[in-house]
Amino acid sequence: MTQVVEEDVTPRQARWAIALFFFVSGFGFSTWASRIPTIQQQLHLSEAELGGVLFALPAGLMLTLPVTGWLLQRVSSRQVMLVGAILYNLALALLGLVEHTWQLVGLLFCFGSSRNLLNISMNAQSVGVQARYQQSIIASFHGVWSVAGFAAAAVGTLLIRQRVPTATHFAAVAVVLTGLALYNYRHSLVLPPAPEAKRGGFRWPDKALLKFGLIAFASMACEGTMYDWSAIYFQKAVLVPRETAALGFTVYMVAMTAGRFSGDPLANRFGVKPILHYSGVLLLAGLLLAALFPEPLLAGLGFVLVGLGVSCVIPMVFGMAGRTAALSSGSAIAAVSTVGYFGFLLVPPVVGFIAEAAGLRWSFGLMALLGGVVVLLVRRLPE
Repeated sequence: MTQVVEEDVTPRQARWAIALFFFVSGFGFSTWASRIPTIQQQLHLSEAELGGVLFALPAGLMLTLPVTGWLLQRVSSRQVMLVGAILYNLALALLGLVEHTWQLVGLLFCFGSSRNLLNISMNAQSVGVQARYQQSIIASFHGVWSVAGFAAAAVGTLLIRQRVPTATHFAAVAVVLTGLALYNYRHSLVLPPAPEAKRGGFRWPDKALLKFGLIAFASMACEGTMYDWSAIYFQKAVLVPRETAALGFTVYMVAMTAGRFSGDPLANRFGVKPILHYSGVLLLAGLLLAALFPEPLLAGLGFVLVGLGVSCVIPMVFGMAGRTAALSSGSAIAAVSTVGYFGFLLVPPVVGFIAEAAGLRWSFGLMALLGGVVVLLVRRLPE
């Protein structure tokens, strides 16, 4: 069990502080996503070239996993979280200054690495905060992440319309988010370093958990694709002006945020399996709608359906995996989430190669098949 070193921070203060670190993470990532089409144009990258460049971010994240684990076994997660937040925002600011593709690749690697430091440590902090509450509050942190993503998408749309340079946009956001991190660090929990595991390394899910892992993979692949490609799709397939291309990403974020805050009441009323089933249906329908009818209204409606579809899958899958696995709930969720994270990080770059070979509409149409995968796998889940 997580032990908290004695400090003068109240549970409410800690909850607000860690929620704001989730805000920093979500706002920073969506700020980058809102400007991907602009950076693609500035560097004259094709879809395939952009897809290759985007591999740098997951490479940085995955290669930093052992480093983050090593750090958390030696220092408090609050220190790793603060350093991660500062480096994350520094990388974001520098991304606005890129003039060559090799610079973009290097900075995306650093952006992914620092994001790993921030996200794993702030999730460790959120577990510590949860331990100080009797009722469940941990899902609210992920809701804050979504709100931050929506807010950043809206700000990005506004600044693009006002023709604010990417460098100014990223630098201003980085300064504000770094200030938030520094201010709220004092109210984070002084958690002791995590004990060293007797057996390190990733544990692949067993047969009982594999279905949960594949559902998470499919959902997070769709989520990652929307982050990286939704604005580009609106610009190049839907053919809206560059200044309004980020609106597709914005409506997606609004829908995902609304879905995350309404998922628990709906699951309590109708059950988890029906919600997961219809989440897959929404993913399938939304991506197909956008691919078959590349018009602003219908494609936007498709993106709304995708946002609703991905919103509740991960927390509900984690909950079911933790209750049904032979492993401890923590080990089960760790195994499932790692498989899902591969979908979030590795599939979106592949979309670029498909788009180069067959077009963006075909790439989004093929992604719709993942919604069908979710529907089929949910039918095989235990009650």
